[in-house]
Amino acid sequence: MKKGTIRLASLLFICLASTTMLAQLTSPKIDSLMKDALKKFKVAGASIAIVKDGKVIHQKGYGVTSIATNTPVNENTNFQIASNSKAFTAAALSILEDEGKLKWTDKVRGYIPEFKMYNDYVTENFNIQDLLTHRSGLGLGVGDLMFFPDGSNYTVKDIVTSFQYFKPVSPFRTKFDYDNLLYVVAGEVIARVSGMSYEAFVQKRIIDPLQMKNSFAGASLITDKSNYATPHSSDSGTIKTIDAFNVQMNSAAGGIFSNVADMSKWMIVSLNKGQYGPDLKTTLFSEKNHKEMWRIHTVLGANPDPRYNSHFSGYGLGWGISDEKGSLKISHTGGLPGMLSIVTMYPDLNLGIVILTNTESGGAGLFTAVTNTISDSYLGLEDFGWTNKVVEWMKEGKNTSDDVTKKVWEKVQLSKKQKVKNEDFIGVYADNWFGEIEVFEKDKQLWFKSYRSPKLNGPMAFYNANTFAIKWEYQAMNCDAFAMFSLDETGKAQTIKMKGISPNIDFSFDFQDLDLKRVQK
Repeated sequence: MKKGTIRLASLLFICLASTTMLAQLTSPKIDSLMKDALKKFKVAGASIAIVKDGKVIHQKGYGVTSIATNTPVNENTNFQIASNSKAFTAAALSILEDEGKLKWTDKVRGYIPEFKMYNDYVTENFNIQDLLTHRSGLGLGVGDLMFFPDGSNYTVKDIVTSFQYFKPVSPFRTKFDYDNLLYVVAGEVIARVSGMSYEAFVQKRIIDPLQMKNSFAGASLITDKSNYATPHSSDSGTIKTIDAFNVQMNSAAGGIFSNVADMSKWMIVSLNKGQYGPDLKTTLFSEKNHKEMWRIHTVLGANPDPRYNSHFSGYGLGWGISDEKGSLKISHTGGLPGMLSIVTMYPDLNLGIVILTNTESGGAGLFTAVTNTISDSYLGLEDFGWTNKVVEWMKEGKNTSDDVTKKVWEKVQLSKKQKVKNEDFIGVYADNWFGEIEVFEKDKQLWFKSYRSPKLNGPMAFYNANTFAIKWEYQAMNCDAFAMFSLDETGKAQTIKMKGISPNIDFSFDFQDLDLKRVQK
């Protein structure tokens, strides 16, 4: 409802629910919004579902599953929902807690004795809730190089024992830094307590009871891929297909496949506080644990935009929690190469919105603009022109990033005549958690290759001083990196520190956490 529509002061107390019913977008308007966003953000395909008062009021696919086949997306097209899997992990632990098989405050080492953090106090006091709340004291995306890019041979055991080697960036339980690895540990807790794999437990105890008939808790459970979205990238300016990301650990951090028809059921049971079925008499998880998942455990700063009049923000168990215009907001995003998703719920309005996309990075712009436009209509806010604004913001960000990376590679070109003694850098280097890498010579040029993550392989070009720029053969994501060598008194390289080149590099490429030291062989 636009400002000024209700002119009598005596009517200003009218409830938000009534206002939003008048303001909500119709299905034709949503169609128009999605099609416009698809074009402007250069997204191959997307799907959306909206639930209101326990019913699906809009559910549809747009665009294509792949530009190679031009197969239309529909409401049953499966996407990788990425980190929207984390809420399923929290729900799975809630089920086990309801059954008395664990407690939220139980120590992780009680279930995984080999689990070890960066100091003894944190190791002994790290509990199950700490696995889900991004307050470990470690940095953003720590250790994600073990599965970004995919194709590595790291195991759950490697992850469980890796945390002792990371350096904390904040005191334990004091600061939010998003992580994925600890959700993999949470998945291992579920496996050890339940006696079945994480994937089997989530499939049997959550997905099947909710009749999410075309959803799968992991790639190993998929039998039919005929209606699956193909990931794409539009970062080059044109849309192209890229290889699907293979989640090789348990799926607890981001391995679930689903579609908007099934995610509607997930939102409805979440809005119904764990109750489902014709008469809402069947319980997936208790109301007590519903409240626990939707309670702030790690505090964040509230949205400063006066448009939403927000007062708080934080992270619960697998969910982000905030408020907008007096209404509670529960949300989460998900991202894998070419697969970007968002789930947003307003419990006070009994409203849920899910959007799944198959294009990087335009999918993030689409789901932001469309979700905000729809939710604003229910919050009684005027049209903000989100699509055009987000297009411009993303363009500005990309231009800034492109300028930085362009200058790096221009400097590399200018430095081509710089003489480099390759033999001073050639050798095997090792990091405690990442393992061994090798710097070797190929056609008189230095190359970098990881022994355990084969896609991290590429030529090294001289940049400046003892720094080289690596152009990875893997280009599905923008993750080229600097390698900075330190030399001994004879000029022979002894260690390597790394960092991403692009300011917009995905946080999961945590090259900065590597501490590579030459090993004698």
